[in-house]
Amino acid sequence: MRNMNIKTAIYSTVIILLSSCGQIKAPHQDESITMVEKPVLGNSTSNYVNNRLPLLPQHFIKLPVGSIQPEGWLKEYLIRQRDGLTGHLNEISAWLEKNKNAWLTTQGDHGWEEVPYWLKGYGNLAYILKDKKMIDEAKIWIEATLKSQRPDGSFGPINMRGDKPELWAQMIMLWCLQSYYEYSNDSRVLDLMTNYFKWQLNLADEKFLEDYWENSRGGDNLLSVYWLYNHTGEAFLLELAEKIHRNTADWTKPSSLPNWHNVNIAQCFREPATYYLLSKDSAMLAASYNVHHLIRRTFGQVPGGMFGADENARMGYIDPRQGVETCGMVEQMASDEIMLKITGDPFWAENCEDVAFNTYPAATMPDFKALRYITSPNQVTSDAQNHHPGIDNSGPFLAMNPFSCRCCQHNHAQGWPYYAEHLVLATPDNGAALALYASCQADITVGNNQKIKLIEKTNYPFEESIQLLVQTEKNVDFPLYLRIPSWSPDASIKINGKKVKTSLIAGQYVRIQRTWSNDDVIELNVPMHLNLRTWQVNKNSVSIDYGPLTFSLKIQEKYIKRDSRQTAIGDSQWQNDADAENWPSFEILPASAWNYSLVLDKENALKNFEVIRKNWPDNNFPFTQESCPIEIKAIGRKVPSWKVDQYGLCHELPETNAPKGEKENITLIPMGAARLRISAFPNTYE
Repeated sequence: MRNMNIKTAIYSTVIILLSSCGQIKAPHQDESITMVEKPVLGNSTSNYVNNRLPLLPQHFIKLPVGSIQPEGWLKEYLIRQRDGLTGHLNEISAWLEKNKNAWLTTQGDHGWEEVPYWLKGYGNLAYILKDKKMIDEAKIWIEATLKSQRPDGSFGPINMRGDKPELWAQMIMLWCLQSYYEYSNDSRVLDLMTNYFKWQLNLADEKFLEDYWENSRGGDNLLSVYWLYNHTGEAFLLELAEKIHRNTADWTKPSSLPNWHNVNIAQCFREPATYYLLSKDSAMLAASYNVHHLIRRTFGQVPGGMFGADENARMGYIDPRQGVETCGMVEQMASDEIMLKITGDPFWAENCEDVAFNTYPAATMPDFKALRYITSPNQVTSDAQNHHPGIDNSGPFLAMNPFSCRCCQHNHAQGWPYYAEHLVLATPDNGAALALYASCQADITVGNNQKIKLIEKTNYPFEESIQLLVQTEKNVDFPLYLRIPSWSPDASIKINGKKVKTSLIAGQYVRIQRTWSNDDVIELNVPMHLNLRTWQVNKNSVSIDYGPLTFSLKIQEKYIKRDSRQTAIGDSQWQNDADAENWPSFEILPASAWNYSLVLDKENALKNFEVIRKNWPDNNFPFTQESCPIEIKAIGRKVPSWKVDQYGLCHELPETNAPKGEKENITLIPMGAARLRISAFPNTYE
């Protein structure tokens, strides 16, 4: 088993230490191990750029892109992404066609939004994987962007709405430029952004952020202004920050939203918290929390970390059969990562994991060569039919297609690269933190400007053990923060084989302050337990969790290969010389019954549930029915009245007292491995 190889490798290090010094390393006398709700904010870190005054400091600081090298299943995912749609969209998508592209020539007529959507994931993926071919491709677009700046400071495509410039595409491209600067230290990025923001400051308010998308998403522009301010310290940027906030849609109302578009909600709820860093008004921070919870109180009474808004959230459409765009998933993950850095609150790490492990993997084919526009917690078909008004839009929005709507087709690219970049974070007290877990190697500067390497080995979230190895040329004192998941009340830590005596509190961070030596080993164990969630708003349906994973019914999946040109959504377009046969579409249909309720024991609800662990997959990819290394055996009863409805979707959940069939043994698998799934079940207590 691969997990045994990992353990063998880490323990071999300990054995070497034992043989060299004759005993397990003794704890340092100056060691201090405490539980904290978030990192200490005493002094702003001198090792990495944190927020300059008067901005409030962030609790976590992202390392420059390329500092973290993912390993394990996450590296495999990134490789599949490179070899799949993300790495080849520039060869097949008409919106990325270089001839007459709006980002490459002033006579361009296409690609204004799609190029930066794709590039912000593609570029970061290139920098993380250190892929020269991809880096060279990214540079073509970056160089053209840097050269596109006009004398007045504006840059990129000119997209006017009457006499008002539309700036949404530039907001996305700014993020691409910021990542490129982290990778290259190219000062032209700072120059372009400085001149562009001076141009923005000079725009009249009535002509600034007026169009729908940019008005909703002004918070993205605000984050870029902060980024530049932290690098240059120019005072005019704070004035621009105030201007952006007052011209952005108001996401601070207690019980309503500026609009109910799923991607806007997932992306824009963070704007008040972003502005809080400047205003220091705690009501702004509270507003972002409120929007997150507001949408979930009604539309998010479902597993998987997201909410039902298959274009827009609509009253009456709250059942777990309602889905969300792939765009919405990756934007929610990005928002969770941003909120984590702003607040330090482990809540955001756990929500990010929920989306990343349970919802997002099922939105793409395992080879990452096709994706679907809408994915739902309860989804029993993934065909190319029109399911409106069961889902909001008319069209083939459930099929797996490389051309699954021009937004998600390009914007999906950011999901896993951004996630990988947040596996190890710097802290304001010159320490390191792990709030999200996955195998990786991270080069980070800690303590008094000392460079070290942290090596993380784990098969999390499918296994409970997380091992860290510190590599340093000389002893170094710094704090290390590890998130203790809220679902693991009996977590434990060993340092160099000796168990830490400090009582670990679930839902907080353990802060280990000590002088670290080369080859110090930290072992974090986070025992997972079965847990039942009840969704009272949705007819008391239930979901089964095991640690950070939520489980779905294992439905036999029948894959039908289709011509992507015939099943693509209307606004998707191919390059003329693209070979569609290399990029097929797939419909996925159920080949077994799906309409089961879960049988729960009246005295002990989960009494009859059994967790089955299997070997780690040889291909290092655990997100398919065949390869997932964990299953749950359970008992179910069919609900004959629960059928496919007139829209071709599984009907809304049946009433609790609906007639049910005989008991049957059923199997549950992780949501992320189930591209057809029932994840919120009717329940039967017996």
